[in-house]
Amino acid sequence: MTTHTTTEDAPGGDELHAIDPDEFRRRVRSFEHWFEAVEGYLGGLHNGHADLREETLDDEARTRLVNALSTYWVGESAALEGSSGLVRIAPNTEFKIFLATQVADEARHLEVMRARIAELGADASDAAIERRAAPSLLDFKRRLLQLVDAGEWTSALFAQNVMLESMEYVTFGAHAKTADPITRDLLERVLRDERRHLGFGENEIARALRAAPERADWLREVKRDLDAIVLETFEHAASELRLVRTSGADLGRAYLQAVARLGLAG
Repeated sequence: MTTHTTTEDAPGGDELHAIDPDEFRRRVRSFEHWFEAVEGYLGGLHNGHADLREETLDDEARTRLVNALSTYWVGESAALEGSSGLVRIAPNTEFKIFLATQVADEARHLEVMRARIAELGADASDAAIERRAAPSLLDFKRRLLQLVDAGEWTSALFAQNVMLESMEYVTFGAHAKTADPITRDLLERVLRDERRHLGFGENEIARALRAAPERADWLREVKRDLDAIVLETFEHAASELRLVRTSGADLGRAYLQAVARLGLAG
């Protein structure tokens, strides 16, 4: 079982996940570190991206992109509501501080995804976005918030900061490789936040399992309950994006490998 995540194919910035786990914990629980980190890659932006020229997209490509961004928006909405709820049930102040920074990150992601949808000329209202999004991710959001509302700290943190963040990290990374310049720039900046959230989740779940190994069976059950939803979402993303090099199955394997680092495969 590992105690920190990796940074394969991650965009630049602090190599937070490659450092000693204790040092990682110290840094991510600091508002000062969070502010310094995000200030370095968010300054001087417009709607979450650099001032780049819009690439001409045909109607079908634009529709597919809007649909994909709508699904991403739902994922960020789930993360925003989930992390804000986790602040309330977190077992200590340090966790609450980290999650407060994550709330701010997720709110920004929600804002820039909506802005990108609007830039593409689509209806960016909540209702329109949810109609276009993958139904499977709406189901994941509902189940995540059920865990939060039930006060299931470890299970909810696992579902959000390991499962959901792994799903976003894998999908955004694959999409960024083939995206238009503006969408690529936006996703790469979002990814810098996502790997910090994922690193926190992997570190804390690993520590929780060392302290209470019996929790592993329960987390495996949570994973089994949600895996089908996650894999269905990957297939939806691959279809919408027409990913040439990365199929939904490839995305799913990358996600399962991330979760397996915690010894929770199967």
